[in-house]
Amino acid sequence: MKHSSTISFYTLGCKLNFSETSGIARLFEENGYARVDFKEGADIVVINTCSVTEQADKKCRQIVKQARNLSANSFIAVIGCYAQLKPNEIAAIEGVNIVLGAQEKFNLLEHVQAWETEHYTNKVVASEIKYVKEFVPSYSLGDRTRSFLKVQDGCDYFCSFCTIPLARGRSRSNTVAETMKTARELEATQVKEVVLTGVNIGDFGKGTEESFFDLVQELDALEGIDRFRISSIEPNLLSNDIIDFVAHSKRFAPHFHIPLQSGSNEMLRAMRRRYHRELYADRVARIKGHMPNACIGVDVIVGYPGETEELFQETVAFLKGLDVAYLHVFSYSERNNTVAVRRTDTIPMEIRRQRSKFLQQLSEKKKRFFYETQLNKEFTVLFEAQEQNGEMYGFTENYLKIKSAYNPDWINELKTVIPTHINADGTVHAEILVDKLAPLMA
Repeated sequence: MKHSSTISFYTLGCKLNFSETSGIARLFEENGYARVDFKEGADIVVINTCSVTEQADKKCRQIVKQARNLSANSFIAVIGCYAQLKPNEIAAIEGVNIVLGAQEKFNLLEHVQAWETEHYTNKVVASEIKYVKEFVPSYSLGDRTRSFLKVQDGCDYFCSFCTIPLARGRSRSNTVAETMKTARELEATQVKEVVLTGVNIGDFGKGTEESFFDLVQELDALEGIDRFRISSIEPNLLSNDIIDFVAHSKRFAPHFHIPLQSGSNEMLRAMRRRYHRELYADRVARIKGHMPNACIGVDVIVGYPGETEELFQETVAFLKGLDVAYLHVFSYSERNNTVAVRRTDTIPMEIRRQRSKFLQQLSEKKKRFFYETQLNKEFTVLFEAQEQNGEMYGFTENYLKIKSAYNPDWINELKTVIPTHINADGTVHAEILVDKLAPLMA
């Protein structure tokens, strides 16, 4: 195989996976491989997997089959969380050439080059997760509006329902100085917004003298990037210092995504979460006290073993009383090698689905109410490149989704807007103040 070979990527799961896929892809492109769309078929196909739910595992099998159908002689590599957790299971899937674990995935180029002479199949290279200690930085490029910057990897929390520590290892990160070097690479591109990602980003700098707050302060001074978002942060790691700083920041968006998982303290203890709901309510109140227009998103799990109807209603009542903008709702999914899977007080799938649907409807109401409170105020929107039926979309600093008639001159530009009404599709119509220069932050 010559270096003019084509390569395609299929990424499942989180923003962190997309960031790592992008970094691996750039390495291949720098070495003469041509990246093509997955649907075109390619000489080399890389599937970056997730294993948060059972569906992600099944999806991996489907993608391997699709890749083999698209190109019968392609080299298929499977990487990511599922690859670390169940490498031999994946290697047994017909058509897989190599499975690489959490550390080895960053050496994929070397394995591809070795295959060009060896033509191996069913190869597994996966270190035990306890030996995975190196932090490998990455960021996504391609969408010139927004980039996902990986600042942290791994997790030390071992929540009772989660396999991520087994898939990604212990919490680790670069120094602030090294992370700033990577951020400056992004500054040299046209990217206007950077989303900070990781498994548990509030743990940045753990075991050192540095902290996530130190990183936030340094990034805020980076003049070539207009906006930063904190993708998701544990409530017990979202300090007063961070909240107060973002409230007066030049570049950090007033948008927080804070995992809750349950509004019942009994369930939080069972899940091995590191806070009580009272702390969560305090974090939300402090954010809204400093930033009344801030957008707050919440992760919630329904149907965890032992979640009686009474305990579920505790969560519902707690969420109804929270001044938050939207919910990401997950139905509990059994995962091997977790504490929760050993419990016998499981919740029937039908009840899990009903509870999920109920909270999704509550999320829609929350989002609508939040959007209504933001009408007729002045914000800054960053428009994206995608055109859909003559229209374009963008997000304000506090995550209102703005829809406007397509204007190519507005792509990747910050525009001052005043939201006027909510469209039938849930997006927001806004008056664009064309003659007014948008500030970095509204």
